[in-house]
Amino acid sequence: MSHKHALLSASSSHRWLECPPSARLSESYEDKGSEYAQQGTDAHSLCQYKLEKALGIKTKDPTGNLTYYDAEMEQCAEDYAGYVLELLEAVRQICKDPIVLIEQKLDFSRFVENGFGTGDCVIIADGTLYVIDYKHGQGVLVSAMENTQMQCYAIGALELFDGIYDINAVCMTIYQPRKENVSMFTMSKDDLYSWAENILAPTAKLAYAGEGEYKAGEHCQFCQAKAVCRKRAEYNLELARYDFEMPATLETDEIAAILPKVDELISWVNDIKEYALQQALSGTDYHGFKVVEGRSNRKYTDESAVADAVTAAGFDPYEQKLLGITAMVSELGKKKFDEILGNFTYKPQGKPTLVPESDKRPAINNSNAALAAEDFSEN
Repeated sequence: MSHKHALLSASSSHRWLECPPSARLSESYEDKGSEYAQQGTDAHSLCQYKLEKALGIKTKDPTGNLTYYDAEMEQCAEDYAGYVLELLEAVRQICKDPIVLIEQKLDFSRFVENGFGTGDCVIIADGTLYVIDYKHGQGVLVSAMENTQMQCYAIGALELFDGIYDINAVCMTIYQPRKENVSMFTMSKDDLYSWAENILAPTAKLAYAGEGEYKAGEHCQFCQAKAVCRKRAEYNLELARYDFEMPATLETDEIAAILPKVDELISWVNDIKEYALQQALSGTDYHGFKVVEGRSNRKYTDESAVADAVTAAGFDPYEQKLLGITAMVSELGKKKFDEILGNFTYKPQGKPTLVPESDKRPAINNSNAALAAEDFSEN
């Protein structure tokens, strides 16, 4: 699997389409990656293997080389392969000989300088082209609705196959099993090309040149320059005009104006703290601050020796704990789990959360919300 990233990659398109100069600004800052990114890479490798194996393609099991492989990742990859096979079967009802491509490089450089990405799975059939993207993350729910990464992939796929197959539309799917999310969005070929020509291409031209207007928002989350960006600081410091020491003086409409920015404000402050810590560790002096050793808890030097010593003293050093659902499914197998424990599982009510009206989840009425909040406060 290729890990090369273009300056204007499909995966970062949500950011540079909103804030064109951020693409060049981010070049000055090192992308250190994260364990979440590596976990996602591992999951994609496993998904590729499971799907190729299911399709009868000669492939190599990558499990032994995966850093973050576990039972949950195994199940997610199995489910992903199963989903693609179900979709493929449905497509075959319409087109006898669809083509399936796995980890396909998709080039949309006609509209974006050096623009390319990798499609996890592309199915080409008469009438409709299908692009499926696997997301392993469970932090943020990803929607396929007007998802610019998926639209870039769709353009890249059209560039390859539009002349070979009679394609009228592209169906884009986000498969995100750890969020129980399968999101689909279909655009006509004409609408996609119109978006590419009128929005994607001109904005990408600005971004590649490092031009355009800076704009702060939730798209800042994965920007390498997010901690030092002045536009983002100005955006968040607007909240300083509210008197947080006297929240009772805030009117309802003032609170409503603050709410959309709260999460971004918290994220920005944490980014500033982390950036300042790393700079301080490298020698930067921030007046009035110093680096100290944080609190830590005691740890065993040798767990086996501890167990032997406690056992010899006549005590049991181990606690008995019921396997969690994911581990239990791995132990029994999904079918056996459903047979034996299907009647012993349930999904509890989620904690009440205040979200924007654009969120797809149905609102709960005030009386139910109050009861739910009371339940959680008692736990």
